[in-house]
Amino acid sequence: MKMIIGCSVILALVAAGFLLKDRQKPYLVRINNYAITAEGFERDFKNSAFAAVDTQEARKDFLSSLVRRKLILQDAHAKGLDKDQEFLLMVERFWEQSLLQRAIDQKDREIASSVMVSDAAIEAEYKKLSTAGKANKTYDQMYAQIKWSLNRAEENKAMEQWVTRIYNEANIEVNSAYPIANDIKKNKNAG
Repeated sequence: MKMIIGCSVILALVAAGFLLKDRQKPYLVRINNYAITAEGFERDFKNSAFAAVDTQEARKDFLSSLVRRKLILQDAHAKGLDKDQEFLLMVERFWEQSLLQRAIDQKDREIASSVMVSDAAIEAEYKKLSTAGKANKTYDQMYAQIKWSLNRAEENKAMEQWVTRIYNEANIEVNSAYPIANDIKKNKNAG
């Protein structure tokens, strides 16, 4: 519930910020109390499917579509749909999923830049593959593939270690009245 209220407050502040920001700049189109600036239009147009063919007609079509979307959003806001619990839960899920993806992407980049596989490890892996009859090319031909594979394995290992570390450092309380939650406690203690 706190997350839903927090999301509502954040949405309101963001909307107010855009309204105030847009009022300070010259507008391309004003729709009731909402302004679309030329700068905002260009940004949104470039990120749209309409930009695939950048013509005056595509720009007019996009602007028309944008105006219609803003009118529908204003109508939804006037009807209070932006305060609807189901909507707020959707916003919360989207926010969590987006933040989760950003955190994982950031950690993945951090790990990828720090993982280095030695030539000795690559050579050892090639010998292991050769011994098992799985190396159908020369060492030089398989070098890049083996290096990539070993790098990915090290990155996955580092990612799993990171998740395990933050899991073990967390204060997780389990309500034993729910048997499914007991598994989480066992997993944490096993980690």
